[in-house]
Amino acid sequence: MHALFVTDVYFPRVNGVSTSIQTFAHQLQIKGHRVTLIAPEYAEGTEDNFRIRRISARQVPFDNEDRLMKRGPIRRLLPQIEALAPDLVHIQTPFVAHYEGLRIARRLGVPAIETYHTYFEQYLEHYLPLVPPSGLRWLARRMSVSQCRQVDALVVPTHPMLDVLRSYGVEARCDVVPTGIPGDDFSRGDGAAFRRRLGVGDDRPVLVFVGRVALEKNIGFLIGVLAEVKQKVPDILLVIAGEGPARSALEKDVARRGLAESVRFVGYLSRGRELPDCYAAADLFVFASRTETQGLVLLEAMASGVPVVTTAVLGTAEIMHDGRGGIVCEEDVSEFATAIDRLLKDPGQRAALAADARNKAMGWSDSTLTDRLIALYGELVN
Repeated sequence: MHALFVTDVYFPRVNGVSTSIQTFAHQLQIKGHRVTLIAPEYAEGTEDNFRIRRISARQVPFDNEDRLMKRGPIRRLLPQIEALAPDLVHIQTPFVAHYEGLRIARRLGVPAIETYHTYFEQYLEHYLPLVPPSGLRWLARRMSVSQCRQVDALVVPTHPMLDVLRSYGVEARCDVVPTGIPGDDFSRGDGAAFRRRLGVGDDRPVLVFVGRVALEKNIGFLIGVLAEVKQKVPDILLVIAGEGPARSALEKDVARRGLAESVRFVGYLSRGRELPDCYAAADLFVFASRTETQGLVLLEAMASGVPVVTTAVLGTAEIMHDGRGGIVCEEDVSEFATAIDRLLKDPGQRAALAADARNKAMGWSDSTLTDRLIALYGELVN
Protein backbone atom coordinates (compact mmCIF):
# COMPACT_ATOMS: atom_id res chain seq x y z
CA MET A 1 0.00 0.00 0.00
CA HIS A 2 1.30 3.46 -0.92
CA ALA A 3 -0.46 6.38 0.79
CA LEU A 4 -0.05 9.95 -0.42
CA PHE A 5 -0.59 12.36 2.50
CA VAL A 6 -1.43 15.98 1.64
CA THR A 7 -1.33 18.60 4.39
CA ASP A 8 -1.22 22.34 4.96
CA VAL A 9 1.00 21.85 8.03
CA TYR A 10 3.90 19.65 9.09
CA PHE A 11 7.08 19.86 11.15
CA PRO A 12 8.91 22.10 11.95
CA ARG A 13 5.44 23.54 12.72
CA VAL A 14 4.64 21.82 15.99
CA ASN A 15 1.03 20.85 16.65
CA GLY A 16 -1.22 17.84 16.94
CA VAL A 17 -1.73 17.51 13.19
CA SER A 18 2.02 17.29 12.56
CA THR A 19 2.36 14.73 15.35
CA SER A 20 -0.50 12.63 14.01
CA ILE A 21 0.89 12.59 10.48
CA GLN A 22 4.35 11.61 11.67
CA THR A 23 3.04 8.92 14.02
CA PHE A 24 0.93 7.19 11.38
CA ALA A 25 3.56 7.59 8.64
CA HIS A 26 6.27 5.99 10.78
CA GLN A 27 4.04 3.09 11.76
CA LEU A 28 2.83 2.54 8.19
CA GLN A 29 6.43 2.18 7.11
CA ILE A 30 7.27 -0.17 9.97
CA LYS A 31 4.37 -2.33 8.79
CA GLY A 32 5.68 -2.48 5.22
CA HIS A 33 3.72 0.32 3.54
CA ARG A 34 4.97 3.42 1.73
CA VAL A 35 4.17 7.05 2.51
CA THR A 36 4.76 10.20 0.50
CA LEU A 37 3.92 13.58 2.05
CA ILE A 38 3.10 16.86 0.29
CA ALA A 39 3.57 19.71 2.79
CA PRO A 40 4.47 23.41 2.92
CA GLU A 41 8.03 24.65 2.83
CA TYR A 42 9.17 26.56 5.93
CA ALA A 43 12.17 28.78 6.58
CA GLU A 44 13.58 26.03 8.78
CA GLY A 45 14.25 22.66 7.22
CA THR A 46 13.30 19.31 8.66
CA GLU A 47 13.82 15.74 7.52
CA ASP A 48 11.98 12.51 8.15
CA ASN A 49 12.34 8.87 7.25
CA PHE A 50 9.71 9.01 4.50
CA ARG A 51 9.50 10.93 1.23
CA ILE A 52 8.48 14.58 1.70
CA ARG A 53 7.71 16.93 -1.18
CA ARG A 54 7.96 20.49 0.11
CA ILE A 55 5.82 23.08 -1.65
CA SER A 56 6.65 26.79 -1.77
CA ALA A 57 4.20 28.65 0.43
CA ARG A 58 3.08 32.10 1.53
CA GLN A 59 2.71 33.25 5.11
CA VAL A 60 -0.87 33.23 6.35
CA PRO A 61 -2.04 36.81 7.14
CA PHE A 62 -1.89 37.62 10.88
CA ASP A 63 -0.25 34.24 11.59
CA ASN A 64 3.52 33.97 11.82
CA GLU A 65 3.50 30.20 12.26
CA ASP A 66 1.44 28.83 9.39
CA ARG A 67 1.94 28.75 5.64
CA LEU A 68 -0.41 28.60 2.66
CA MET A 69 0.85 26.29 -0.10
CA LYS A 70 0.88 27.60 -3.66
CA ARG A 71 -1.34 25.57 -5.95
CA GLY A 72 0.85 25.85 -9.06
CA PRO A 73 3.84 23.90 -7.68
CA ILE A 74 1.51 21.13 -6.47
CA ARG A 75 -0.05 20.80 -9.91
CA ARG A 76 3.38 20.73 -11.55
CA LEU A 77 4.19 17.73 -9.36
CA LEU A 78 1.39 15.66 -10.90
CA PRO A 79 3.58 13.77 -13.40
CA GLN A 80 5.93 12.75 -10.57
CA ILE A 81 3.02 11.75 -8.36
CA GLU A 82 1.55 9.65 -11.16
CA ALA A 83 4.90 7.88 -11.48
CA LEU A 84 4.83 7.08 -7.77
CA ALA A 85 1.40 5.42 -8.28
CA PRO A 86 -0.11 5.95 -4.82
CA ASP A 87 -3.05 3.71 -3.95
CA LEU A 88 -4.96 6.49 -2.17
CA VAL A 89 -4.77 10.13 -1.14
CA HIS A 90 -5.11 10.91 2.58
CA ILE A 91 -5.91 14.60 3.08
CA GLN A 92 -4.99 15.98 6.50
CA THR A 93 -6.25 19.59 6.48
CA PRO A 94 -9.18 21.48 4.90
CA PHE A 95 -7.43 24.31 3.08
CA VAL A 96 -5.26 24.08 -0.06
CA ALA A 97 -4.49 20.47 0.86
CA HIS A 98 -8.17 19.52 0.64
CA TYR A 99 -8.80 20.88 -2.84
CA GLU A 100 -5.47 19.87 -4.35
CA GLY A 101 -5.63 16.47 -2.66
CA LEU A 102 -9.04 15.89 -4.25
CA ARG A 103 -7.69 17.02 -7.61
CA ILE A 104 -4.84 14.50 -7.36
CA ALA A 105 -7.13 11.66 -6.29
CA ARG A 106 -9.52 12.31 -9.18
CA ARG A 107 -6.67 12.58 -11.66
CA LEU A 108 -5.28 9.23 -10.51
CA GLY A 109 -8.66 7.55 -10.02
CA VAL A 110 -7.90 6.55 -6.41
CA PRO A 111 -9.87 7.01 -3.17
CA ALA A 112 -9.65 10.27 -1.23
CA ILE A 113 -9.75 10.06 2.58
CA GLU A 114 -9.66 13.01 4.98
CA THR A 115 -8.92 13.26 8.68
CA TYR A 116 -11.05 15.81 10.55
CA HIS A 117 -8.39 17.01 12.99
CA THR A 118 -9.68 20.41 14.13
CA TYR A 119 -12.90 21.61 15.76
CA PHE A 120 -13.17 24.74 13.64
CA GLU A 121 -16.48 25.90 15.09
CA GLN A 122 -14.72 26.77 18.36
CA TYR A 123 -11.31 27.51 16.88
CA LEU A 124 -12.37 30.29 14.51
CA GLU A 125 -13.92 32.39 17.27
CA HIS A 126 -10.44 33.15 18.63
CA TYR A 127 -9.03 34.29 15.27
CA LEU A 128 -11.94 36.17 13.69
CA PRO A 129 -13.25 38.19 16.66
CA LEU A 130 -14.98 40.78 14.47
CA VAL A 131 -17.31 38.17 12.96
CA PRO A 132 -20.37 37.28 15.08
CA PRO A 133 -20.06 33.81 16.65
CA SER A 134 -23.28 32.68 14.99
CA GLY A 135 -21.82 33.56 11.60
CA LEU A 136 -18.63 31.64 12.35
CA ARG A 137 -20.57 28.58 13.44
CA TRP A 138 -22.61 28.70 10.23
CA LEU A 139 -19.43 29.08 8.14
CA ALA A 140 -17.60 26.25 9.90
CA ARG A 141 -20.53 23.87 9.62
CA ARG A 142 -21.26 24.69 5.99
CA MET A 143 -17.61 24.24 5.02
CA SER A 144 -17.41 20.95 6.92
CA VAL A 145 -20.55 19.49 5.34
CA SER A 146 -19.45 20.56 1.85
CA GLN A 147 -15.94 19.16 2.14
CA CYS A 148 -16.99 15.93 3.84
CA ARG A 149 -19.34 15.17 0.93
CA GLN A 150 -16.41 15.28 -1.46
CA VAL A 151 -14.30 12.47 0.02
CA ASP A 152 -14.76 8.70 0.07
CA ALA A 153 -14.32 8.38 3.83
CA LEU A 154 -13.50 10.43 6.90
CA VAL A 155 -11.14 9.57 9.73
CA VAL A 156 -12.36 11.12 12.99
CA PRO A 157 -10.18 11.05 16.13
CA THR A 158 -12.95 10.45 18.69
CA HIS A 159 -16.63 9.59 19.04
CA PRO A 160 -17.56 13.04 20.47
CA MET A 161 -16.10 14.65 17.34
CA LEU A 162 -18.09 12.20 15.22
CA ASP A 163 -21.25 13.25 17.08
CA VAL A 164 -20.47 16.88 16.23
CA LEU A 165 -20.12 16.08 12.52
CA ARG A 166 -23.35 14.08 12.48
CA SER A 167 -25.12 17.01 14.15
CA TYR A 168 -23.91 19.20 11.25
CA GLY A 169 -25.56 16.82 8.80
CA VAL A 170 -22.40 15.04 7.62
CA GLU A 171 -23.52 11.71 6.14
CA ALA A 172 -20.20 10.46 4.74
CA ARG A 173 -18.61 7.26 5.95
CA CYS A 174 -16.73 8.06 9.18
CA ASP A 175 -14.27 5.76 10.96
CA VAL A 176 -13.07 6.65 14.46
CA VAL A 177 -9.30 6.15 14.46
CA PRO A 178 -7.42 8.07 17.16
CA THR A 179 -3.74 8.82 16.81
CA GLY A 180 -1.72 6.43 18.94
CA ILE A 181 1.32 7.19 21.02
CA PRO A 182 4.73 5.52 21.10
CA GLY A 183 4.52 4.55 24.76
CA ASP A 184 8.20 3.73 25.19
CA ASP A 185 9.16 7.26 24.18
CA PHE A 186 7.27 8.72 27.13
CA SER A 187 8.08 6.14 29.79
CA ARG A 188 11.79 6.93 29.94
CA GLY A 189 11.80 10.63 30.73
CA ASP A 190 14.30 11.98 33.26
CA GLY A 191 12.30 14.36 35.41
CA ALA A 192 15.19 15.06 37.78
CA ALA A 193 17.36 16.19 34.87
CA PHE A 194 14.64 18.52 33.61
CA ARG A 195 14.21 20.03 37.05
CA ARG A 196 17.96 20.61 37.29
CA ARG A 197 17.93 22.42 33.94
CA LEU A 198 15.21 24.71 35.27
CA GLY A 199 16.89 25.12 38.67
CA VAL A 200 13.85 23.57 40.38
CA GLY A 201 14.27 21.50 43.52
CA ASP A 202 13.13 17.88 43.71
CA ASP A 203 10.55 18.71 46.36
CA ARG A 204 8.91 21.65 44.63
CA PRO A 205 5.36 20.83 43.39
CA VAL A 206 5.27 21.13 39.59
CA LEU A 207 2.26 21.34 37.27
CA VAL A 208 2.89 20.92 33.55
CA PHE A 209 0.91 22.05 30.51
CA VAL A 210 2.04 21.00 27.03
CA GLY A 211 0.49 22.42 23.89
CA ARG A 212 0.26 25.34 21.52
CA VAL A 213 0.31 28.59 23.46
CA ALA A 214 -2.85 29.92 21.87
CA LEU A 215 -6.19 31.28 23.01
CA GLU A 216 -8.13 28.13 22.16
CA LYS A 217 -6.02 26.14 24.64
CA ASN A 218 -7.57 28.08 27.56
CA ILE A 219 -4.23 28.59 29.31
CA GLY A 220 -5.50 31.80 30.92
CA PHE A 221 -7.92 29.66 32.91
CA LEU A 222 -5.00 27.53 34.17
CA ILE A 223 -3.16 30.66 35.27
CA GLY A 224 -6.23 31.68 37.26
CA VAL A 225 -6.27 28.21 38.82
CA LEU A 226 -2.58 28.53 39.68
CA ALA A 227 -3.24 31.80 41.52
CA GLU A 228 -5.78 30.03 43.72
CA VAL A 229 -3.63 26.95 44.32
CA LYS A 230 -0.74 29.20 45.32
CA GLN A 231 -2.72 30.40 48.33
CA LYS A 232 -2.47 26.89 49.80
CA VAL A 233 0.74 25.69 48.09
CA PRO A 234 3.01 28.76 48.05
CA ASP A 235 5.90 27.13 46.17
CA ILE A 236 3.76 25.71 43.35
CA LEU A 237 5.23 26.02 39.83
CA LEU A 238 3.39 25.84 36.48
CA VAL A 239 5.56 24.89 33.49
CA ILE A 240 4.09 25.85 30.11
CA ALA A 241 5.77 23.94 27.28
CA GLY A 242 5.02 25.19 23.78
CA GLU A 243 4.95 28.33 21.67
CA GLY A 244 2.21 30.32 20.02
CA PRO A 245 0.59 33.68 19.41
CA ALA A 246 -0.83 34.07 22.94
CA ARG A 247 2.48 33.81 24.77
CA SER A 248 3.10 37.55 25.10
CA ALA A 249 -0.41 38.24 26.43
CA LEU A 250 -0.14 35.34 28.90
CA GLU A 251 3.24 36.53 30.14
CA LYS A 252 1.71 39.95 30.82
CA ASP A 253 -1.18 38.29 32.66
CA VAL A 254 1.27 36.31 34.78
CA ALA A 255 3.20 39.48 35.65
CA ARG A 256 -0.01 41.39 36.42
CA ARG A 257 -1.08 38.68 38.86
CA GLY A 258 2.33 38.66 40.58
CA LEU A 259 2.99 35.07 39.49
CA ALA A 260 6.29 35.55 37.66
CA GLU A 261 8.14 33.27 40.09
CA SER A 262 5.45 30.61 39.81
CA VAL A 263 5.27 30.19 36.01
CA ARG A 264 7.94 29.11 33.52
CA PHE A 265 7.43 29.38 29.78
CA VAL A 266 9.94 26.90 28.34
CA GLY A 267 9.02 27.04 24.63
CA TYR A 268 9.00 24.13 22.22
CA LEU A 269 10.67 20.96 23.45
CA SER A 270 12.08 18.20 21.25
CA ARG A 271 9.96 15.06 21.28
CA GLY A 272 13.02 12.83 21.37
CA ARG A 273 14.34 13.83 24.79
CA GLU A 274 13.22 17.17 26.21
CA LEU A 275 9.46 16.57 26.12
CA PRO A 276 9.55 13.18 27.90
CA ASP A 277 11.80 14.75 30.54
CA CYS A 278 9.33 17.60 30.98
CA TYR A 279 6.41 15.23 31.52
CA ALA A 280 8.45 13.16 33.98
CA ALA A 281 9.25 16.29 35.99
CA ALA A 282 5.56 16.91 36.71
CA ASP A 283 3.58 15.99 39.77
CA LEU A 284 0.40 16.63 37.77
CA PHE A 285 -0.47 17.43 34.17
CA VAL A 286 -3.12 20.15 33.78
CA PHE A 287 -5.29 20.82 30.73
CA ALA A 288 -8.46 22.80 30.00
CA SER A 289 -8.69 23.23 26.22
CA ARG A 290 -12.20 23.44 24.77
CA THR A 291 -11.23 22.51 21.20
CA GLU A 292 -9.31 19.21 21.34
CA THR A 293 -10.55 16.62 18.88
CA GLN A 294 -8.36 14.07 20.65
CA GLY A 295 -5.98 15.41 23.32
CA LEU A 296 -2.80 13.47 22.60
CA VAL A 297 -0.90 15.31 25.31
CA LEU A 298 -3.08 13.71 27.99
CA LEU A 299 -2.05 10.27 26.73
CA GLU A 300 1.60 11.30 26.57
CA ALA A 301 1.45 12.49 30.18
CA MET A 302 -0.26 9.25 31.22
CA ALA A 303 2.35 7.16 29.42
CA SER A 304 4.90 9.08 31.49
CA GLY A 305 3.08 8.03 34.66
CA VAL A 306 1.75 11.51 35.41
CA PRO A 307 -1.86 11.89 36.61
CA VAL A 308 -3.94 14.53 34.85
CA VAL A 309 -6.38 17.13 36.07
CA THR A 310 -8.52 18.25 33.16
CA THR A 311 -11.85 19.42 31.91
CA ALA A 312 -13.64 16.96 29.62
CA VAL A 313 -14.58 18.39 26.24
CA LEU A 314 -14.66 16.45 22.96
CA GLY A 315 -11.45 14.40 22.71
CA THR A 316 -10.47 14.82 26.35
CA ALA A 317 -13.93 13.58 27.35
CA GLU A 318 -13.35 10.39 25.39
CA ILE A 319 -9.94 9.80 26.96
CA MET A 320 -11.26 10.46 30.47
CA HIS A 321 -14.68 8.77 30.17
CA ASP A 322 -13.62 5.92 32.50
CA GLY A 323 -12.17 8.22 35.16
CA ARG A 324 -8.84 6.39 35.13
CA GLY A 325 -5.51 8.14 35.30
CA GLY A 326 -6.69 11.49 36.56
CA ILE A 327 -9.44 13.80 37.79
CA VAL A 328 -12.09 15.44 35.61
CA CYS A 329 -13.32 18.90 36.68
CA GLU A 330 -15.76 21.46 35.41
CA GLU A 331 -14.25 24.63 33.99
CA ASP A 332 -14.46 26.25 37.40
CA VAL A 333 -11.39 27.81 39.00
CA SER A 334 -12.23 26.78 42.57
CA GLU A 335 -13.14 23.19 41.68
CA PHE A 336 -10.05 22.75 39.52
CA ALA A 337 -7.75 24.29 42.16
CA THR A 338 -9.25 22.13 44.92
CA ALA A 339 -8.61 18.96 42.88
CA ILE A 340 -4.98 19.94 42.37
CA ASP A 341 -4.48 20.81 46.03
CA ARG A 342 -5.96 17.51 47.21
CA LEU A 343 -3.82 15.43 44.86
CA LEU A 344 -0.63 17.28 45.74
CA LYS A 345 -1.29 16.54 49.41
CA ASP A 346 -2.16 12.86 48.84
CA PRO A 347 0.85 10.99 47.41
CA GLY A 348 -0.98 7.68 47.78
CA GLN A 349 -3.80 8.75 45.48
CA ARG A 350 -1.31 10.26 43.03
CA ALA A 351 0.60 6.97 42.90
CA ALA A 352 -2.60 5.00 42.28
CA LEU A 353 -3.67 7.39 39.51
CA ALA A 354 -0.16 7.23 38.00
CA ALA A 355 -0.31 3.43 37.80
CA ASP A 356 -3.76 3.62 36.21
CA ALA A 357 -2.49 6.24 33.78
CA ARG A 358 0.38 4.05 32.56
CA ASN A 359 -1.89 1.06 32.06
CA LYS A 360 -4.48 3.14 30.27
CA ALA A 361 -1.95 4.67 27.87
CA MET A 362 -0.86 1.19 26.77
CA GLY A 363 -4.27 0.74 25.15
CA TRP A 364 -3.62 3.69 22.83
CA SER A 365 -0.46 2.34 21.18
CA ASP A 366 0.54 3.75 17.79
CA SER A 367 0.96 0.24 16.39
CA THR A 368 -2.56 -0.93 17.32
CA LEU A 369 -4.28 2.19 16.04
CA THR A 370 -2.32 2.20 12.78
CA ASP A 371 -3.65 -1.31 12.15
CA ARG A 372 -7.14 0.20 12.22
CA LEU A 373 -6.12 2.80 9.65
CA ILE A 374 -4.60 0.10 7.42
CA ALA A 375 -7.86 -1.88 7.61
CA LEU A 376 -9.77 1.21 6.42
CA TYR A 377 -7.31 1.72 3.57
CA GLY A 378 -7.75 -1.89 2.52
CA GLU A 379 -11.53 -1.61 2.40
CA LEU A 380 -11.42 1.49 0.23
CA VAL A 381 -8.72 0.34 -2.17
CA ASN A 382 -9.94 -3.22 -2.75
